[in-house]
Amino acid sequence: MSALIGISLGLIGGGGSIIIIPVLVYILGVEAHHAVDMSLTIVGVTSLIGAALHNQRGTVKLKTGVFFSATGTLSAYFGSRLTCLLSPAALLLSIAALMIVIAVLMLIKRHDNRDVIIHHGRSKFKALLAGLIVGLLTGILGIGGGFLVVPALVLFCDISMKDAVGTSLLIVAIDCCAGLLGHLRYGGFDLRVTMFVTMVAIDGMLIGATLSHHVSPANLKKWFAVFVIVVAVFFIAKNYTVHLG
Repeated sequence: MSALIGISLGLIGGGGSIIIIPVLVYILGVEAHHAVDMSLTIVGVTSLIGAALHNQRGTVKLKTGVFFSATGTLSAYFGSRLTCLLSPAALLLSIAALMIVIAVLMLIKRHDNRDVIIHHGRSKFKALLAGLIVGLLTGILGIGGGFLVVPALVLFCDISMKDAVGTSLLIVAIDCCAGLLGHLRYGGFDLRVTMFVTMVAIDGMLIGATLSHHVSPANLKKWFAVFVIVVAVFFIAKNYTVHLG
């Protein structure tokens, strides 16, 4: 299961943190709040390594990543202070709804896979706003946000799917670092378990990063959208009854 985290991040730039928290809580028996801290660490380190691999192949848009992370780092840090104030079920249901909307938009919107760099005010505003939202969600939920970063980059920043995958890994790493700094004031976590899961996830990342360069952008985009919808449906099924109760 831990290897799937890395493969997910390397292949589609997201999904790792969605997998890791259930693994830590339900399989390894980690307490929920500590699982959030460990998830940010594991996904952050794995994403950073993945971003370096993608950068070697020229699929990381550093300028776009910097713009996207400009507001994300601050919102991730301060968003971590809201974690204890909101219902986990309500938060996950909200994220699930947003995931479905984004996935549908990706399936119906056409792109020509050009590598376009942000150079006008409107695009900059979109990138900053999307970065703010993703960073806030990272801080609150302890997720990397790659499943939101990739479609946001494609839809708002007009870059190709493959470049969005590579760039999202850099953004996720930065946001995870900021979110972890905010969460650490609540206490530490098991470093041995964290290191073990991280090493397994890194192995998966190497596999996923390689596979991502042998899949067509159109197919990659469709697979990602389907993956997002499946995870969203799972979140709704697991949390709808809890939220009503």
